[in-house]
Amino acid sequence: MSDLEKQLSGYRLTTAEILYHMPDRPNLLQSYVWQDYDRAPEFPILHRFLQFWRTTLDGRLHSVRVASRELVSPARFRHVGIFSQLH
Repeated sequence: MSDLEKQLSGYRLTTAEILYHMPDRPNLLQSYVWQDYDRAPEFPILHRFLQFWRTTLDGRLHSVRVASRELVSPARFRHVGIFSQLH
């Protein structure tokens, strides 16, 4: 499915800032930014990625901050209060 098709079917551009503990220095936090199209508010693709992280990678998750934005939305029309013509 193309990005436009995803957006038209309800997917939003989702960005997650993931803070995790460094494997060799557990007292230090490292930041990782993840971005993909996902469906709010369930975020199944992000949850799948975080499950992959927990089972495969060594860095223990500290926190995840998520931002999501619809890129394609219905057009907005404004009423124009004044109409004038020039010949």
